[in-house]
Amino acid sequence: MKVLLDTHALLWWLADDDQLGTKAREVIAHPDTEVFVSVVSLWETVVKVRVGKLQADVAQVWEAILAGGFTLIDIGIAHLLELSAMPTHHRDPFDHLLMAQAKVEGAVFLSEDRHVPSYGVQYMTCSG
Repeated sequence: MKVLLDTHALLWWLADDDQLGTKAREVIAHPDTEVFVSVVSLWETVVKVRVGKLQADVAQVWEAILAGGFTLIDIGIAHLLELSAMPTHHRDPFDHLLMAQAKVEGAVFLSEDRHVPSYGVQYMTCSG
């Protein structure tokens, strides 16, 4: 199984936050799961730190991604083409690009965002 973590799912995993439910934890930890983290999540983290919405050290997040054996996804043209064809049910550009990447990569998007079902992307909730 391939799973792309939404930014909050990544941060909850790294912080061992209870908002990440048992099923989500099992999927991430399963040895047969290929866990993707997007550079978009690192970008979103930097932006939110800079505007005061989040406290995090991006260097530490990056080190934890490497230590966790996660696969980093860059932004590619296929992701942007998918993004250009997506509807805009809500206005979060980070979520839009992450969902486009999940679709292109054939990954389940792990997110607690209530808007995800409107986009036709395979997903599972963090709390589930």
